[in-house]
Amino acid sequence: MENPTNLLRPADPKGVLTGTHFMDGDHACCEGALAAGARFAAGYPITPSTEVVERFAARIPKVGGTFIQMEDELAASIAIVGAVWGGAKAFTVTSGPGFSLMMEHVGYAAMTETPCVFVDVQRGGPSTGLPTLPAQGDMMQARWGSHGDYEIIALCPNSPQECFDLTIRAFNLAEQYRTPVMFMMDECVGHMTEKVVIPPAEEILVYPRRRTTARPGDYLPYQPDEDLVPAMAHAGEGHRFHITGLTHDERGYPAMNPEAQDKLVRRLQAKIRNAAEELASYEEQDTEGAEVVVVSYGITSRVAQRAIELARKKGLPVGKLRLITVWPFPEFKIRELASRIKAFVVPELNLGQIVREVERAARGAAKVVGVPHAGGTVHRPEVILKAIEEAIR
Repeated sequence: MENPTNLLRPADPKGVLTGTHFMDGDHACCEGALAAGARFAAGYPITPSTEVVERFAARIPKVGGTFIQMEDELAASIAIVGAVWGGAKAFTVTSGPGFSLMMEHVGYAAMTETPCVFVDVQRGGPSTGLPTLPAQGDMMQARWGSHGDYEIIALCPNSPQECFDLTIRAFNLAEQYRTPVMFMMDECVGHMTEKVVIPPAEEILVYPRRRTTARPGDYLPYQPDEDLVPAMAHAGEGHRFHITGLTHDERGYPAMNPEAQDKLVRRLQAKIRNAAEELASYEEQDTEGAEVVVVSYGITSRVAQRAIELARKKGLPVGKLRLITVWPFPEFKIRELASRIKAFVVPELNLGQIVREVERAARGAAKVVGVPHAGGTVHRPEVILKAIEEAIR
């Protein structure tokens, strides 16, 4: 397999709204999708994500593509899979209950190795919960929401600028690894308005579809390359192939036996697990000499930043680890930090999800202190500061 950096191509200028803008995270996410080459979106209105596809619906006629409002989230999530096999880059957007409805098709996209992006603008739950207020309660669902063994990639922005930049990365990773990618926003980041700089198209690098070079009749849709990722063909190009959510062989035909199951699901996991360190993206600051490291993501990382500043003003040796790639979880980084610090402090807008991954990765080498919050508001910096002070004692 050629080095991925050699495959990147400049973005289509039709989809790039170059310039400096004042926009919210939802709109920035839409602009990132357009710049990445997304030309199909299907969705169903749900707060606080609707603004992403409202903007897409307004912009896409000028770019050349399609938006469809489906009858529900189930229909939206399977429509994007069909669009991808028809040749489009595609995504859907949802929140809360809609994300739950989409889980069957997350698993289907993982099994059929369909590159697509699921944007989840998180809100308070369970059920209808708090439609207009923030939470981070879907982080484990993003990883484990569908049944069976599969790996997932999930990115978590903390600003409108990152909503633009990381949406492009989400599409690039989906294409590179032929997998669904979760884009885990939250209500605060989605509705936060800040400066967003969109560079010229030639400065935006896009990973193209991994197209087969096999002749019709020779193409095997699930024959992996060296990096365990197969090349794709599109419907209507002369190739005869079969796509199914059943356990299948390299031809795509059902293979209902334990040997085929073992071979397939191990490859689905390995193509992402083998690249875990390459996929890891995080912001690390002041961890050298730190006794406590605050691990956070999304909107909570911005509140945690203030708590860290207050702690350092008091002379406390505190470092920061902001997760940008949450899945695959960067356990190698947590393990390395755990070997030289006293404790982790993990604030999040749920009652304990990613904190459990930190505990697992630390393996008892460092104390792990959760700072849970049920959502509806963000933490107060003083609450996180108190947890830092207690962890250092």
